[in-house]
Amino acid sequence: MKSELRKDYIQEKYVIIAPRRRKRPHEIERPERIAPLSKGPCGFCPEGVERKLVLEKIFEKGKAKTQLDVWQFLVLKNKYPAVTLNNPKAYGIQEVIVETPDHIKELEDLSTNHIAQLLKVYAERTKRISRNEKIEYILIFKNSGGKAGASLTHAHSQIFATSFLPPHLFDKSQKTLEYKLKYGRCVYCDVIKKEAKGPRLIWQDKYIMALCPWASIHNYEAWILPKRHIDNVTLLNKKERLSMSWILKRILKKIDQLGLPYNFYFHQVIHDENQHLYMKITPRGSVWAGVEIGSGIVINPISPEEATKFYRS
Repeated sequence: MKSELRKDYIQEKYVIIAPRRRKRPHEIERPERIAPLSKGPCGFCPEGVERKLVLEKIFEKGKAKTQLDVWQFLVLKNKYPAVTLNNPKAYGIQEVIVETPDHIKELEDLSTNHIAQLLKVYAERTKRISRNEKIEYILIFKNSGGKAGASLTHAHSQIFATSFLPPHLFDKSQKTLEYKLKYGRCVYCDVIKKEAKGPRLIWQDKYIMALCPWASIHNYEAWILPKRHIDNVTLLNKKERLSMSWILKRILKKIDQLGLPYNFYFHQVIHDENQHLYMKITPRGSVWAGVEIGSGIVINPISPEEATKFYRS
């Protein structure tokens, strides 16, 4: 396959899919997912949590609280926040969601039902944070592995909410609205229809689709989208959460086979009902060098079609 310049579905973002670049010799270590450095306890383990940081303890449904008070999920204030409610120059909220009390388990080791409950926790925290009328933007994300930005190995994800809307998301909202005004449809609903039978479809059922996007910026990048047009995580129903959790678990297990760190995230612009909720999963196998940093054009040696075959295998 020859190199090919591809454009994002909606924004002015470009990537060169260049499979032949994979044959370059490498003498320098590439990013790898690192194993936990310790067996615990850490600041996210039940016995290590600082009480003053606890915002909410969530227990497994139908199970009574024990004397050990072992929760299913824990919501904490970020101990080292970049934004706070008492700083008008950098106003916002940062929270940590501890995904399991078990120090060793990764998210992909947990059950589909457990991951579905995690999505429900995201929804409940989003509802609560959205009550603050100053908040305009909520980012829910996970860093897994040191090269992906994780500072602690205990499975956790984070919420970052600000009164400031990042410019690239403002641009995305504008272009999504322009598309709707021109065609009368959501661009991502059209993407779902277009990719439903294409070479970039990883998996789908009645509720959810997973695909490798046409202009993948990251090696093995994958998206998970609800087929129903909803603009934020609070609107996912139980069946959608279960389907999303099933395919998320499968994709993360495949990334684990590659030994790569990864991030996943989804954006939520508070006052934009035209946005279509979707989760981006970005393995961190690529290294952005001079071309990417200088030109803004990313070179990806793994085509989304090839990545799709890997996920479907």
